[in-house]
Amino acid sequence: MSSLAELQHAFTHALADWQAASPAGVIAHTGVTKARFDAYRRNVQASLIGVLEARFPVVARLTGTEFFRAMSQAYLRIEPPRSAVLLAYGGGFAGFVAGFSPAADLPYLADVARLEWLQHEAYHAADAAPLTAAALAAIAPEALAATTLTLHPSLRLLATPFPVLAIWQTNTHDAVVQVVDLAAGADALLIARPHLDVEIRRLPTAALPFIADLAAGLGLGEAAECAASRADHLDLQRALASVISAGCIAGYR
Repeated sequence: MSSLAELQHAFTHALADWQAASPAGVIAHTGVTKARFDAYRRNVQASLIGVLEARFPVVARLTGTEFFRAMSQAYLRIEPPRSAVLLAYGGGFAGFVAGFSPAADLPYLADVARLEWLQHEAYHAADAAPLTAAALAAIAPEALAATTLTLHPSLRLLATPFPVLAIWQTNTHDAVVQVVDLAAGADALLIARPHLDVEIRRLPTAALPFIADLAAGLGLGEAAECAASRADHLDLQRALASVISAGCIAGYR
């Protein structure tokens, strides 16, 4: 090894790939380098797979433990942790699942993983006190179009062609999993933690781009114009009311 950085890279690669050889330059004082490195690698991989199992419990239930662990090990090989903060690990898991050919018979699986990751993000997002409807009602009507809303830091949005919320609900709350009709239609979901617990709400599909525009910093008037240009027949009053009732407005200017 010509440098410490190269040794660290080889060491990290070997940890993630069970079939990789022990990296050159790693020597056990007992002389049994491979056995000791294999034991360490096994413990590291088991710990990281455990992190993914805890983060994506519904995905694990849908696939079964053995399949999930094999899939997680394949994910680990191509995306080992980039940070010592394990709260950040798993952000690319849903994208990996979408391209994991052995899971092709479960086309909704990647979106279930996306929902679980967004829940994780929302849970660990910063706190903010939601504004009440009464506080928002104090905005003068003539100032509404120029008003920019500050949305709650935990707010996340998910659009999916599958009934993912029903799949998640029955696999989370039911002792006996209920059959979900995949033809039931698409889901447009708002995920947020305005108080102590993460909440998930189903919204009209057309509401999501409008809320995303508000989150991006567009004023109410500009966001309304964008919604009108999409010709999606959005009920703006209802969409805004859904954001307010979800406790997802933290301020305005």
